[in-house]
Amino acid sequence: MIEQQFIAPAAAIGLDEQRLQALYDYVEGEVRAGLPSAQVAVGRHGRVAGVRTFGTVPRGGVRGPATDDTLYCIFSSVKGVVATAMWALIEDGLLRLDERVASIIPEFAGLDKDEITVEQVMLHIAGFPTAPMHPRLWEDRAGRLERMKGWRLNWEPGSRFEYHATSAHWVLVEVITRKAGLDFRDYIRQRITQPMGVPELFVGLPDGMHARAADIEYLIPNDPTEEMSEAQNPDSIVHFNLPSQRRSGCPGAGGFAGAADIALFYQRLVSPQDSGAYAVLRPETIAMATKVRTQEHHRDASGLPVNRALSMVVAGDHPVERGFGAFASPRAFGHGGAGGQIAWGDPETGLSVGFVTNGFVDADHTSERSTTISTLAAKCLV
Repeated sequence: MIEQQFIAPAAAIGLDEQRLQALYDYVEGEVRAGLPSAQVAVGRHGRVAGVRTFGTVPRGGVRGPATDDTLYCIFSSVKGVVATAMWALIEDGLLRLDERVASIIPEFAGLDKDEITVEQVMLHIAGFPTAPMHPRLWEDRAGRLERMKGWRLNWEPGSRFEYHATSAHWVLVEVITRKAGLDFRDYIRQRITQPMGVPELFVGLPDGMHARAADIEYLIPNDPTEEMSEAQNPDSIVHFNLPSQRRSGCPGAGGFAGAADIALFYQRLVSPQDSGAYAVLRPETIAMATKVRTQEHHRDASGLPVNRALSMVVAGDHPVERGFGAFASPRAFGHGGAGGQIAWGDPETGLSVGFVTNGFVDADHTSERSTTISTLAAKCLV
């Protein structure tokens, strides 16, 4: 839960109280309709208009009320946090986008991977989307590096886009570790989250915080005739209930936070002028990092250009399809997570949104719910 100084009445930060209540009512309705718990927060002008939490959660197998200090697995929304650490390395002169990954991580070299750049990895165009990293290696850096030696390309780097669900970010955090001289979890905490005023946005959940983490509940009925992606695989989802997986800080899927932490994190990026000393990156760095860099031929499975900045999705002219709701500006950026976690901010309006849940439901309902929450949040602007 964020500090009280970062919480403000809705009107004080240019949000309509009645419309904000409509957002809260919708989220509460989702819980009444079967979602075990959910938490939502909206921010503007460097602060957050409170946080609302609904439902119950199991923690260590014991069910109880979800509270405003409950922590949730944010799945791929953690990619936005790792992104900011990479941006900080660039700002501090420790990293260039055109550097070859193999020149930073010699273990990555070979098997046609030598020319892959840091930028290509951050854009998901590096060509190794399915490179494996078994969870038993997540806490074993030497084992991770040994596994990277055997990674092979699925296609020529730069030739296409394919979402690297976890593989790209294991590379990125090794880059962070080498360039910063710190374990990536320590660097993110020391350079990004603590200075931002969001110390409970975790990449690598400390053992002492596990009692506050909601266990994930997988609610999709099993259908053996339906093909299932890795992101929908129940074994892949619920293993974030294991202490070892929470502790490891899986950088593509295993962050932990509350909704207010997410909303305030994006405030530091979209409203640095209102964040004062808590703005940890220069505005020009953020502008550089959130500029769309993918090309027209880099398209998603539906055929839509992916509109990717450095490890962030940018709304562009299709905000709904890209997870930002109906009223986000083309400059809005962020990164959603499996199960419907919402994490984005809009530099045009200064709005930021955080939504988390421990209930994992079907993709169609998740998409509809995410669109509705993001749209209702944007309607709160006065």
